Amino acid sequence: MLNIREIDHLVLRVSSLARMLDFYCNVLGCSIARRQDTLGLVQLRAGRSLIDLVTVEGELGRTGGKAPGTEGRNLDHFCLRIEPFDREAIRRGLAAHGIAAGAVEQRFGAEGTGPSIYVTDPEGNIVELKGPPGPGG
Repeated sequence: MLNIREIDHLVLRVSSLARMLDFYCNVLGCSIARRQDTLGLVQLRAGRSLIDLVTVEGELGRTGGKAPGTEGRNLDHFCLRIEPFDREAIRRGLAAHGIAAGAVEQRFGAEGTGPSIYVTDPEGNIVELKGPPGPGG
């Protein structure tokens, strides 16, 4: 059984980055933590967590299909912070349930760059299982 500490971040595919930045920053009080304009990605600080905004026309957003609406998905994936992050134990636990796991890769999250694994739930939602920052995992 995994010990989930919190949601690390979520990723929203957006049609209007300006409107979304206005809402999340000016209405809700988030701040910009990191931008990767070449990918179409703006990461917002939301307390200890992040909200990632990915433009639907950007490199990352295009992989999600049509723009958010009745025929396109808005949420790309969500991330659960896992502690401890024991890659072999996680893989064994997932395999015991017939769940295939992606490769362990170093990815940026709310606490910095650390190991993570992508899995897909039965409805096709992508879930990232994220370890602590640093080379561990």
